[in-house]
Amino acid sequence: MAWEVFNVLGTIAFAISGAIVAREEEFDILGVYVLGFVTAFGGGIIRNLLIGIPVTAIWGQNTLFTVALVSMTLVFFAPSKWIAGFKRWIDFFDAIGLAAFAIQGAFYAHNMQHPMSAILIAGVLTGIGGGIIRDVLAGRQPLVLKDEIYAFWAILAGLAIGFDLVGQDWQLYVLFLVVVILRLMSLRYRWRLPKRALSDHEFRA
Repeated sequence: MAWEVFNVLGTIAFAISGAIVAREEEFDILGVYVLGFVTAFGGGIIRNLLIGIPVTAIWGQNTLFTVALVSMTLVFFAPSKWIAGFKRWIDFFDAIGLAAFAIQGAFYAHNMQHPMSAILIAGVLTGIGGGIIRDVLAGRQPLVLKDEIYAFWAILAGLAIGFDLVGQDWQLYVLFLVVVILRLMSLRYRWRLPKRALSDHEFRA
């Protein structure tokens, strides 16, 4: 049950996120669907490539494709004033998608009895892969790799699953809420990982 719930939550959240970005960039209806689909399914495709699942498995997810299509269509036909309101929620949708797909990806690799390294990579790439592709196609710099604590929360989810700290459905739901809350808190309080430019002489947050 948890597996299916996280699949649906992540798909809806990232499809809406991709469609909103496409509306912001004034893409046509095809652009909205393309950006929404790659955001919703891009991370899963990358994960499948890395952990040995046939990429063609993505075509068996008819229900998720329908869910994504409906979500993107609603965003495309929504009045612009509604989109302005949705934009304030885009970080919330991203947080939901990140948590749902990071847990789903890590759990997938764990069930296939892959080592911890594969579990972490599967969780991270499933959680952030679609968002990175979305930003690149929209001509934006992926902030998840520069200014924000984003992928770190996917790593946290992967560690919890890899070390068997969670396994039952209710534990996975708790982990989901924890990741969403931590992601939103990192935005609210502007938490940053240390970084260093070529011109810097000291690390800075």
